[in-house]
Amino acid sequence: MKTVGIDRDRVRRAFSGPVAGVHPPFHRDGSLDMDGLRREIDHNIAAGSGVLLMTYWDGLHSVLTDGEIAEVLTVVVDQVAGRAVVVAADRQWATPKEVEFADFARDAGADVLMVLPPNWAGSVTHDSLIAHYRTVSEHIPVMLVTGAYNAQRPLGLQVVGTAVDTIPNIVAMKEDVGGEFGRRVTLLTHERWTVVSGGLKQDVLNLRPYGLDGFMSWFLHFIPDIAHAFWRTIEAGDVAASARFIRDYDWFDFSETLGGGYDAMYHGAQEIFGIAERWRRGPYVSLTDADMDRLRGFFAGLPPLSAPARV
Repeated sequence: MKTVGIDRDRVRRAFSGPVAGVHPPFHRDGSLDMDGLRREIDHNIAAGSGVLLMTYWDGLHSVLTDGEIAEVLTVVVDQVAGRAVVVAADRQWATPKEVEFADFARDAGADVLMVLPPNWAGSVTHDSLIAHYRTVSEHIPVMLVTGAYNAQRPLGLQVVGTAVDTIPNIVAMKEDVGGEFGRRVTLLTHERWTVVSGGLKQDVLNLRPYGLDGFMSWFLHFIPDIAHAFWRTIEAGDVAASARFIRDYDWFDFSETLGGGYDAMYHGAQEIFGIAERWRRGPYVSLTDADMDRLRGFFAGLPPLSAPARV
């Protein structure tokens, strides 16, 4: 087996501030658009992301085959070419399949694997999850994701507490739950693991005092100046300025007014900004022409960064 260690300081530096997820684009017929994916990667690295973060959700692994997930990862690693940390993502596999993919991801050149364990009908326990993480971590450095515990928060706290003390090759955590749970797991892990939150700015403001290193940013993909300016308010501890960003540059409420929600909005924005087409694979819906007009209006209506704060 190849060595599976990684420079933790490199991981923390890469995750500092806004980082980009990977959203594989599609052609209208539902086939993967690998040229668009390569443009997306180059665009996000140029925007300042030190990480290309693949996730089960944004990566649309729910509508990809196992083979396509491997193909996308191979393209991502090839296009990144060492310019950023690459985090691969699974498809909620059982431990033997997870280990097989961990070996593939490591050999393909991924730096870290985000592990999302399967858990239908409460079928896992603390011990079975710890065994799953430990086994996979022997093959590749692991990133834990707390979204797996949104419906079982006491279990999640117990698992994270054990994992941070006993599994040395877990190097990072994506915190998706927020609130009290998010604060507790961030405080518990930040000295040993790099901690990054999902894309809601309010979670960034909430978790930063507890050790948050960075956040997945929607705006980084399209208007990176907004993402970086928001992070500067976080680093400065300027709560009032951070709150104004949350108010003035929110995208989530608007996304809920579009058919297909947040991810459809993301793919529509890719088309508006010339990165890839808007399409997604069925049964997921894509934005209509009318939706696209409304999305263009959303971008046009954003206040310029140089404008005085609204009152």
